[in-house]
Amino acid sequence: MEITTDTIGPVTVIGLTGQLDSRSAPAAQERILSLLPDSRPVLLDLTGVSYLSSAGLRTMLLVYRQARTVDSFIALVGLSAELRGVMAATGFLRFFVVADCVADALEIVRAAEPREEAT
Repeated sequence: MEITTDTIGPVTVIGLTGQLDSRSAPAAQERILSLLPDSRPVLLDLTGVSYLSSAGLRTMLLVYRQARTVDSFIALVGLSAELRGVMAATGFLRFFVVADCVADALEIVRAAEPREEAT
């Protein structure tokens, strides 16, 4: 499992490539959790993920819980039809905002940002 990170404005983008399974999930979980910023939006880009096992689902749940703990907004990006199906069947999609691509997710984040009122 390869994990990359990028920053686009106030948003942290964490990209995953490979299989998120029982072999890779513990290290991926540790790395992803260490990258979660406080009170900043996070996009978890799963475009490069070819397989998601139950261990991978557990990792996703722990990432979601940690993001809530540090008051971060988290969205999933680039779910293949297979990953979307697995996450829908297990009820995991209800935890996350889901976007097709990073650009779409950035628009969702921008729309969710509180607006300062002119005085």
